[in-house]
Amino acid sequence: MFVRKLGRMGTVEEFRKILLEISNNAEISSIMVLACDANGFTPKDVNPILKLVTKPLFGGIFPEIIFGNEKLTKGTIIVGFSNKQDIQIIPDLSAKNIDYDDVLDKIFPQVDNYKTMFVFVDGFAQRISALIDSLFNIFGLEFNYVGGGAGSLSLQQKPCIFTSEGLLQNCAVLAMTNCQSGVGVAHGWKSIAGPFRITESDRNIIKTLDWKPAFQVYKKIVEEHSGEKFTDDNFFNIAKAYPFGIAKLGTERIIRDPLMLGEDDALICVGEVPEESFVDIMNGNLESLIAAAGDALLKAEKSYDGSLDGSGLLFIDCISRVLFLEDDFKKELEVIHKKGIPLIGVLSIGEIANSGKDFLEFYNKTAVVSILGS
Repeated sequence: MFVRKLGRMGTVEEFRKILLEISNNAEISSIMVLACDANGFTPKDVNPILKLVTKPLFGGIFPEIIFGNEKLTKGTIIVGFSNKQDIQIIPDLSAKNIDYDDVLDKIFPQVDNYKTMFVFVDGFAQRISALIDSLFNIFGLEFNYVGGGAGSLSLQQKPCIFTSEGLLQNCAVLAMTNCQSGVGVAHGWKSIAGPFRITESDRNIIKTLDWKPAFQVYKKIVEEHSGEKFTDDNFFNIAKAYPFGIAKLGTERIIRDPLMLGEDDALICVGEVPEESFVDIMNGNLESLIAAAGDALLKAEKSYDGSLDGSGLLFIDCISRVLFLEDDFKKELEVIHKKGIPLIGVLSIGEIANSGKDFLEFYNKTAVVSILGS
């Protein structure tokens, strides 16, 4: 059973009222919170409220959220689940010296009967992909994964992960459940140049491509294709249409979003960019991105074995797809919103999913659709 409630005002008072209402429901065993960054929630505001909740809780703060066929820049969605969830926090998600395989082994000694894991991370942490790789190393494809990166379009790292311990930053929260699910992933971006070898990188920073400063290579290709010129203040406005695609054996490229320039013409991305991997520069259009969202829904339906009665849709879509599609994003929502099946979602800073058959990945600029059983 799901109970979902939307608070449109995005105030602390409204958050307290709805959260406690759901928490006090005797049929609810665990809670998910999806909030907008524009609410302005801080640990000082919400931690005293979170401490009043005795049931397991997880979630995040995102640039925007989705409720039904609406995209909201302010507000909070609170979901109550009748099934209890095993929720764990992974701290220090930027530390170079942490072996996440060991961490996961210790906090999840038993995973019998679990079918789905929700994974929410601080989207500006520097070792998200390392955690995702460890999740796959330890658990493989025993169950489905769905989630994404929380954070702000200000590109400033701040507390954005909801837990029973409070509102945290630079961490991940993992929620294991026996809820049946089906997951679909697609992005719609096509290669326009490459491959280029990443000859030097540091976690989420590309320093050189083919031994040349990364931005010099990127700038030449993108300016020629777009007909626009980079200036001191327009990098993201152009780059949002030109992500990188990391080559993966047997599957479509994994997208990486270049967010900003670093020192010495480096490019800072969302998610790790491993040295010696090969990347293409990608581009897309309205039709290809909307078609990909529909494809993600079809894949989710195909992989879902449960009953649709009482089910719901969770849509994790990249905020940079919205910035690219602008007013046409409503067309993507129309493709996803199935009448009769409740839809909630977030516009994230990176997406986390597997299809049940492919490797688990941390994506950018990608549409992830999950059907969740009752």
